[in-house]
Amino acid sequence: MEILKQKHKDIQGIVFINLTRLLFLVLVIVLFLLLGKIVIEGSGILSLEFIFDSPRNNMTEGGIGPAIFGTIAVTFIMVLLAVPLGVFSAIYLNEYAKDTFFTRVIRTSINNLAGVPSIVFGLFGLGFFILFIGRNIDDVLATGLLFGQPALLWASATLAVLVLPIVIVSTLEALNSVPKTHRDASYGLGATKWQTIKHVVLPQARPGILTGTILAISRGAGETAPILFLGAAFFLPNLPVVDLCIGDYCIPMINPTEQFMYLAYHIFILATQSANPTKTLPIQYGSTLVLIALTFLLNITAILFRYRFRKILGRL
Repeated sequence: MEILKQKHKDIQGIVFINLTRLLFLVLVIVLFLLLGKIVIEGSGILSLEFIFDSPRNNMTEGGIGPAIFGTIAVTFIMVLLAVPLGVFSAIYLNEYAKDTFFTRVIRTSINNLAGVPSIVFGLFGLGFFILFIGRNIDDVLATGLLFGQPALLWASATLAVLVLPIVIVSTLEALNSVPKTHRDASYGLGATKWQTIKHVVLPQARPGILTGTILAISRGAGETAPILFLGAAFFLPNLPVVDLCIGDYCIPMINPTEQFMYLAYHIFILATQSANPTKTLPIQYGSTLVLIALTFLLNITAILFRYRFRKILGRL
């Protein structure tokens, strides 16, 4: 009887292993088919003109240069806003805050916030950043309607709120992975709590923090719903830049109060509201391929930084 039970368990194990292998193989095949379709259809239209030129003739000609620029600008500002706020919030929750009912509610709320639909964040950004903060800034500074309208700054701030739970949770996991004995050894040598966090905890948690940054970039760069109300334009051939002049020298800077084009929104408009979707189909595939490549490049940059920090940490 025991032998039969053992054989039955072995058969169940073999079936389970083969089933997981089959499901993994199906997932890989679907992924490669999808990427292969995008690469084959999109690579035919790729060129320097397509990447750097502005759209023309009702979006059926020209390139996607302004959309690429807008995507990079929004993602860059999003990271600048979300990563410091998320990291310092996680440091406070993990290192300073006491384990009370209030902090447990905050941790639960952060985890739940990651599951909120992105369109809700878009409506939140419209109501809070534009109608409340922007309009009040205009009233105080008497700037007319400068900040109280959809703009690149508010789109970046909304996406920062969207990815903030990802950064906080990843940082909390990274901080928890640092052994308590390392903290105790630092305290034993006379270091203060902040010195311990700065010189002992954060260097070891840095790869995990960068992992959260990578996930935030992937999530933010591909979002469409939150920016529908926050400044994304269908056709805007001019870049959202302003010249910052010091004497005779002028440097182009990102203008955070301007509207912008965005790759994900650009693809959505071409697929749903174009006058001739069939004619714009190659542009859709090309734009999708560029968006995937751009997200991959942003992610690989963060991965290289993470690898470098891990290598430095391994030498210590």
